[in-house]
Amino acid sequence: MAPIPVLVVGACGQMGREVVRAVYEAEDMELVGAVDTNLFDEDIGVVAGIGPIEIPVTNDLKSSLLSCSQHKVPGVMVDFTRPETVYENIREAVAFGIRPVVGTTGLTPAQIDNLSDFCDKSSMGCLIAPNFAIGVLLLQEAAQRATKYFDHVEIIELHHNRKLDAPSGTAYKTAEMMAEFAQRFNPPLVEEKETLPGVRGGVTPEGIRIHSVRLPGMVAHQEVIFGGLGQIYTLRHDAIDRKAYMPGVLLGIRRVIELKSLVYGLEKLL
Repeated sequence: MAPIPVLVVGACGQMGREVVRAVYEAEDMELVGAVDTNLFDEDIGVVAGIGPIEIPVTNDLKSSLLSCSQHKVPGVMVDFTRPETVYENIREAVAFGIRPVVGTTGLTPAQIDNLSDFCDKSSMGCLIAPNFAIGVLLLQEAAQRATKYFDHVEIIELHHNRKLDAPSGTAYKTAEMMAEFAQRFNPPLVEEKETLPGVRGGVTPEGIRIHSVRLPGMVAHQEVIFGGLGQIYTLRHDAIDRKAYMPGVLLGIRRVIELKSLVYGLEKLL
C-alpha cells in the first residue's frame, strides 16, 4: 500500500515537533504538510531537528488540507493546537475528506457531540484522544476496576505551567470512565468548610474531586488515589518525555482511516 499522507497541525509546538519526527520516521507514513501560526516558511524538518526535508511551515490550513486530499490514499490530519481552534480544524478536515487524529484537549461535551454527528453524516473517521500514552490507558482501566471496591477517590493531575486547560482532558476522561461503573463517589461524612475557596479542587457530578497542579519542570503526571478502611490504593502515571505519546499517535493514524465515525478515547481502538 502507498504510505498514509499525514498533515501535522500545530507542527511547531513541542508535541507537534515530536509528531513530525515520529511520522517522518514511520515507514508506512508520508509527512505531506505542516501548519502552524509561527515560523512561516521555515523548513519543518529543521524546526523539528531532523534536518531539511523541503516541507515549509504554512499558516494556511485549507490549502494544506486540499493538498493532502489529492493523494491516492486517505489522508490524516494530526492536531495538537489550542482549545479555541481545534473544533473548526476538525470540521475543516472532515469537509476535505481528511481524517482527524486529535490530541488537543478542551473540547466541550456539546462540541464532541456535534462533531460526532458531523462525522456520522460524512461517514468519516475521527479520533479524539485526551491522552495517547498506553500507560495512561492501563491506569484508567485499573481505576475502573477499583471502583467496584472503593467509593472514596480523588484525582491529582500535574502538568507544565504552559498548559492552557484545567483540569486536563486525561483527568476528566478518567473520571468519566470511573463514573460508568458507579453512580456516586465520596459520600460526605462531615459538613466541610473551605477557609480558602477552591482548596478541595473541582468536583464532577458524580462527586469525584480533581486537583490540578501547574509547575515548570513537569511534563504530564496523574495520580488516582482510592481510600478505604485501613488502606490507600494509588495509581500513578508519569510521562517524563513526549516520546511516550508517539506509539499511540502512530496507532491512531493507522486506525482512523478504517473508521466511519468519531471515536473518543484511544482505548477503544486497542
